[in-house]
Amino acid sequence: MNQYDIAIVGGDRRIACMAPIFAGKGYRVICFGSQNTDDADRALSLKEALDTTGAIVCGIPFAKEGFVYSESDASIPLTELQRCLRKHQKIFGGVIPEDFRRLCEEREIGCYDFMRDEPLTLFNAVATAEGAILEALAHKETILHRSDCLVLGFGRCGSLTAQRLRGLSAHVTVSVGNPTELAMAGAQGFHTLPLARLRQEISRFDYVFNTIPACYLDEGCLRRVHPECLIIDIASGRTGVDYKAAGELGLSVRYCPGLPGKYASISCAQKLADFVLLNIHSKKKGV
Repeated sequence: MNQYDIAIVGGDRRIACMAPIFAGKGYRVICFGSQNTDDADRALSLKEALDTTGAIVCGIPFAKEGFVYSESDASIPLTELQRCLRKHQKIFGGVIPEDFRRLCEEREIGCYDFMRDEPLTLFNAVATAEGAILEALAHKETILHRSDCLVLGFGRCGSLTAQRLRGLSAHVTVSVGNPTELAMAGAQGFHTLPLARLRQEISRFDYVFNTIPACYLDEGCLRRVHPECLIIDIASGRTGVDYKAAGELGLSVRYCPGLPGKYASISCAQKLADFVLLNIHSKKKGV
């Protein structure tokens, strides 16, 4: 019989904030490699945490450079996590690598990816968009009202960022390469700019919000950016901007990963906890 119901392993503040939510619903929680919380016991080792529970909650992203993602001082190799898992356990995390998912399937371990759940993905995009705007306000001594803002990309994060900027009375232009997405942005009342014309037009913007995980903001493009412009890069992997060139040019660029955990940890924790509790007793093998 398990001593605990849920183990929290690694992650950022939104994952740590799940502990009091679980505890408040009567679940017994143990943590390892996560931020401190008074609502859970602390394991002395990963093996202790996993040996005593049936469900494991990890962060978003699930792993980084071969280690379980954690904003604490813990260093947990992904291979060690794999060794400690046992049959019929359930593990939760975001952007779980496909090889790890296959291993779980082979060993009859339930594997649940937060970012494969559409409602959770949309909520995460909302938190990311709001966080991007907070970053812009915190790092440029001008207001967004009536400023010229460029949003690169019109997926979940791009469209939501554009909508919220317009709500602040900014002049919003959307730039994307896909003609259908460009037409959709235009149909929603945004100014549009084909990516093919980005280099020619970028000098007129006060703020640039990048959501595309590809380097359209290369050296040639950055040379035309206005010196007072602030670039907020929320695309994954630090691949959206030539950071070396931006530094040499003296441009203001902020790479902003993990905005939901930074600015909306409690709201995100509630949504993630609901997902875990919905699936913890499910007979499904994972999503």
